[in-house]
Order: sequence, then C-alpha cells, then structure tokens
Amino acid sequence: ADGYYQYQKNECVYRTSDYSDMVYLPSFSFNKDVDLQFNSTVGEFVGLTEFGVKQAEYLNKNQALVQGLKAAVDTVCRNNAQLSDSAVRDKT
Repeated sequence: ADGYYQYQKNECVYRTSDYSDMVYLPSFSFNKDVDLQFNSTVGEFVGLTEFGVKQAEYLNKNQALVQGLKAAVDTVCRNNAQLSDSAVRDKT
C-alpha cells in the first residue's frame, strides 16, 4: 500500500463510423492525478498539473515524438477500431 502509482492510459475516441473525428489521447498519471495528456488533433502535450506543465514544455520541443504521436491516430487507433468495429458489426 505504501509507494507510488504511475501509469499511462491510451484512448482512441471517435463518434463517426468513418473515423474522421478520431482522436488519440494518451495520458500520464502519477498517484491517481493526470499530469500530462497528448491530443493528436491539437498536436501537442498539455500539462494538467504544475509538474505536467513542465513536462509538456519539454516534450513539445521533441518534434519527432510529437509527429509520431500525431500519426498514431492512423497507425494505432484507426487500424484497431476497424478490426474491432467490423467484428461487432458482423455479429449484429
């Protein structure tokens, strides 16, 4: 029970069946507080705590990282959504 709790949560959010509004949202938390989040539509990290703001400023300078995360909406989100959605739609 003593110690620290750090985790990352990756979400792909969309409403349309053509995935045109899909957004990739990885978030980084420490002890249940979300410190930092990336938004593929905005194309940058946003700090949600004092520590997260400092991390966002640092990470947003790494354009290779930012571009890779922006591309993840296609390489990770759309690909997986197409697979899972087709499995669900084919069963109904």
